[in-house]
Amino acid sequence: MPDATNTRFFNLKIDVYVPGRWYMAAPTLSDGQCLEDLWVFTRGEPIASPGRLRVPLYRAGNPLDFTTAGMGSTPILSERTAAVFRKLASYDTQLFPVDVEGQGVPYHLLVVARTVRCIHDEACEEARYFTPEDGRPERVGEYQAVSGLRIDKSKVGDARVFKTWGWCPALIVDGEVKAALEQAGIVGGYFEEV
Repeated sequence: MPDATNTRFFNLKIDVYVPGRWYMAAPTLSDGQCLEDLWVFTRGEPIASPGRLRVPLYRAGNPLDFTTAGMGSTPILSERTAAVFRKLASYDTQLFPVDVEGQGVPYHLLVVARTVRCIHDEACEEARYFTPEDGRPERVGEYQAVSGLRIDKSKVGDARVFKTWGWCPALIVDGEVKAALEQAGIVGGYFEEV
């Protein structure tokens, strides 16, 4: 892997403008029971296998290669998109098979298993932290808002896919992963350089 300071990085986001796109509800156990903790999939750390999960649709529509499910924003991938992560970022990610409502083809839940403390506060449009005055003592020192996300590449190390410490909505991929996803024809995601 080349020096990260010479690598471009991108935030992979869902594309809500795909015509007729589907929307997924939160993943459930195979019997339809709710999961105890929906956020476990997006914390940026490895997890034990959750077993076979089911992903119901919140709104039916055209299948996508990349989307998120439920309020926990759990990434769900088609097989061709999962293959890119499997090939290029197996040390940074975990893939778990899921049954998507109405689909007879494989889909995978993506867990980004790495977190990097690399948000470049001064380069972002805004990076605001929780303070004691916000009335959330358990969150003091964590990010409350980040817009115009920028990262300090010198802190990334050898990570190719990662979550940013303190700002869980971000799913960062390097330029090679981005190019491979585009070459695979990803539908449902877009990239913003960070």
